[in-house]
Amino acid sequence: MLIAQLSDIHVRPRGELYKGVADSNRMFTEALTHLGGLERRPDLVVLTGDLVDEGDPDEYANLRALLGALDLPYLVMPGNHDERENFRRSFADHPYLPRSGPLHYCVDDYALRLVALDTTVPGAHHGALDQTGLDWLLATLSENRAKPTLVLMHHPPFLSGIPYLDPYRYVDDEALADVLGQFQNIEAVLCGHVHRAMARRWAGTIVLACPSTTTQIALDLVDRARGRSYIGPAACLLHLWTPESGLISHTSSIGSFPGPFPFF
Repeated sequence: MLIAQLSDIHVRPRGELYKGVADSNRMFTEALTHLGGLERRPDLVVLTGDLVDEGDPDEYANLRALLGALDLPYLVMPGNHDERENFRRSFADHPYLPRSGPLHYCVDDYALRLVALDTTVPGAHHGALDQTGLDWLLATLSENRAKPTLVLMHHPPFLSGIPYLDPYRYVDDEALADVLGQFQNIEAVLCGHVHRAMARRWAGTIVLACPSTTTQIALDLVDRARGRSYIGPAACLLHLWTPESGLISHTSSIGSFPGPFPFF
């Protein structure tokens, strides 16, 4: 099974730029074109949050229009820039999304089981789950301890080393790790939010953060660093799972580059 992951799309109303500088709408279209041009087509696309920039209905209307170009099955989940109820109304035709409350869900129609967590905190930018959410996760994972499973969440549950990002991470990582650590069938935790590719061993599995389809956060690892980002290079993640080898994840750059050249 091949799963494509797109994240932090930050769609704006038609004709408007993200942060006044980046054409996030065009870049999302380029990302969808990139997926459509892959020699091996993904079986599923997952969009791991911050689908729009300000949570406005006009942004979601444009998002749905842009997604009309995607001829692959896809799943959506919110990030801190999404507005939960506008998100729910915009994807009312997606039956896996709950009709009320946080947008946690489980999709068990594929070779991999996908368990998505709504880690958004309305009105804030950090991530968290309340006890009800942790209980839901424990019960959902307990339903099948054998089938290979991916856990999806927007906020990474770790310190990145980029000082201006870390206050906005998933904050109560120990309680979440206590739940996930009880299960041996979790292939990986997939997240976004940080606009960079990152990986960390955690809770008996690995956490993989997906780059953004628009701006990339600067790799500043010094205490005095101030928040800044760059336009590009945009990328997505491709997660390939086979029964023989398990999960292998690749960063797939979006855009045109010189090549290909002969390997030998």
